[in-house]
Amino acid sequence: MSFQQLDRRDWHHQSPKDQKVTLAGWVLLPDPTTDHNPIQPPQQPKFDLLRPFRRKIDQIEVCNTRFAHLVCKLVPAQCPFERDVQMFGKTLFHIPPLCKLNPLYDEVVSLRFRALCYLADECGEDISCYC
Repeated sequence: MSFQQLDRRDWHHQSPKDQKVTLAGWVLLPDPTTDHNPIQPPQQPKFDLLRPFRRKIDQIEVCNTRFAHLVCKLVPAQCPFERDVQMFGKTLFHIPPLCKLNPLYDEVVSLRFRALCYLADECGEDISCYC
């Protein structure tokens, strides 16, 4: 006898006053025989020619005020190449941020962030001129 048939029969044998409504929550569990992993990390290239440079930049410690100021001046806060080319008030085309084409962009921006943190946290300097 199925669950629906049993449930219907119970309802017919009870008077309307005796009937109680019960709400049950159901959880659908995945089939254990299915062997798949829906979340997989992106594949890293086997050979990364720039890995030594990335590691070297990531290992640079900012512990000098002059060096921190130099890094903050040389590395811009925003990509200076991103532009909207306009004529007569209408946008003709958009030049995307070319900084993203730099394979070491993330590491250089991270170095700039560490320099800003050093100046603000360790030296107590105002870094608003670099933002």
